[in-house]
Formats: sequence, C-alpha cells, structure tokens
Amino acid sequence: MTTAPTLQRPPRYWLMKSEPEECSIDDALAAPGATVPWTGVRNYQARNFMRDGMQVGDGVLFYHSSCPEPGIAGIARVASGTRADPTQFDPASPYHDPKSPPDQPRWLLLDVQALRKTRLLGLAELREHPELAQMRVLQRGNRLSITPVEASEWEAITGRLLASR
Repeated sequence: MTTAPTLQRPPRYWLMKSEPEECSIDDALAAPGATVPWTGVRNYQARNFMRDGMQVGDGVLFYHSSCPEPGIAGIARVASGTRADPTQFDPASPYHDPKSPPDQPRWLLLDVQALRKTRLLGLAELREHPELAQMRVLQRGNRLSITPVEASEWEAITGRLLASR
C-alpha cells in the first residue's frame, strides 16, 4: 500500500510580540536550542492564528513590545505545533485562567526558535516604507500579540531593510 505524499503549503510569516522583560530575543537565543515556548497568549484571535494558521517552519518577526523602544528585534521560526499552555492551570502564574479546564484547555502555545538578532526596526522606520503601510502592527488600534505578515512585507523587511545600514 502506498500513501499519497503530504502536500505542504508555502511558508507563512508572522509577527510575534514579546515584552523583553519576559522574553527578549537575547533570552530566546540563550535558551536550549534557541527555542522558547510562546506562553501567555490570552486573545482568541491570536490563539486561533497559532492553532489554525501557524505551521513548523513558518517565519517569525520577533517583536519587542511594551518597552521604551518597541520594534522588530530578531528573526525566528515556528518550531512546533500547538499544545496546551500550562500557565493557564498555574494559580501562581499571571496567565492563570481558572475557567480553563485541563481536559479542554482554552489556551495554547507553540515553540519559537530564535534564528538571529537584528538591529532594532522601530515603528517609525517601518512607517517610512510605503510597501509596509498595510502591516497590521502599523494599523491604528492593533494590539494583537500575533499577526500575519504578507510575503512581500517579509521580503521587504528581511531582504532589504535588515540588509541596509
């Protein structure tokens, strides 16, 4: 019996925000295998991006948020599929969710592998480039911790902006 080959979709790209005090690009690079579990996602849309849209190998713009100089600080990749985020069950965690039952967890995580630190690409610099005008991170009112990035935006950032200066 032969099995049909698995069809893999082309890689997708994501921007994932992390507060540097919690997990910076340096912390991720210093972790075993440069891989960290992406815990603490407590927004349904961001959770659904992880569950339904992200796949091992997808590119990640590692973004520092809630800090004096927010911006893209590194390049990473999705390193695992999703699984239950254990912080939702830990009463000592700031991410504890007492309404999430262990047999049907509400919140998920996946592993992110840091590939390299980059120079910081702040919001002001990103806004200088018309080809990035539609990036979700630049849209007024966007506070999602995980957002999709178009292939053209990924290429502009990783291929051109990070190669300059």
